[in-house]
Amino acid sequence: MAVDRERIALLVRDLLEAIGEDPDRPGLTQTPSRVADAYAEFFSGVGQDAAEPLQHTISVSRGPAPETSPSGAVMLRDILFRSTCEHHLLPFRGRAHIAYLPGERVVGLGALPKVVDVLAARPQVQERLGEQIADTIDHALAPRGVLVILDASHECVTMRGGRQPVATTVTVAARGEYVEPAARAELVALIGPGGA
Repeated sequence: MAVDRERIALLVRDLLEAIGEDPDRPGLTQTPSRVADAYAEFFSGVGQDAAEPLQHTISVSRGPAPETSPSGAVMLRDILFRSTCEHHLLPFRGRAHIAYLPGERVVGLGALPKVVDVLAARPQVQERLGEQIADTIDHALAPRGVLVILDASHECVTMRGGRQPVATTVTVAARGEYVEPAARAELVALIGPGGA
C-alpha cells in the first residue's frame, strides 16, 4: 500500500491551522507537501516484506568457499538506523548490532541493514523493532542463534517530557543459543563500550 501523499498534505494543513498557524503564509505554503514526501519516506516499510533481502542465501557446506565456513558468529556492528516512535510520531535513531550463529545458510552482509531499514520504516517502538529483526533473521536463515542489540536516542525523551538530551535506550532480542546471557557475553564484549 502506497502512502497517500494528498491526504497527508491536507491533514498537515489542518494540523497547522489547529496549532494557530496560517498554512498560507510564505514559510508554510510548501510544508504540507514536504511533510507528505517525508512521511512517504519515513513509512516506506509499511507493507514491505522484511525477509525479502534474506532470500539470496549461500550454503555453508556447499557454497563457493566451504573451507572458510564460519565456526562462530557472524556479526555486523554499528548499523545506523532511524525510525518513528508510534506513540508521539517523533523520530528515534541509533545503532543496531546484529549477530547470528549460522546453521546451513548464510547471507551477504549487505542484506542485514536492509532488513533493519524495512522494519524501521514503520511506526515503531524500539522493543518491537529488535524482536522483529531477530524473528526475520531467525525464520529466514534458521541459524543456531540470533542476537540483536539496538541503542537509540528517542526525541520523545530528548525533546519533550523529562528532556534528557543524552539518554539512550538499549534493547536486546535473542533467539536460539543466544537466549542465555552467558552465551552472548563474547558478542556483547565485541560490540564494545557504549554499544550495549
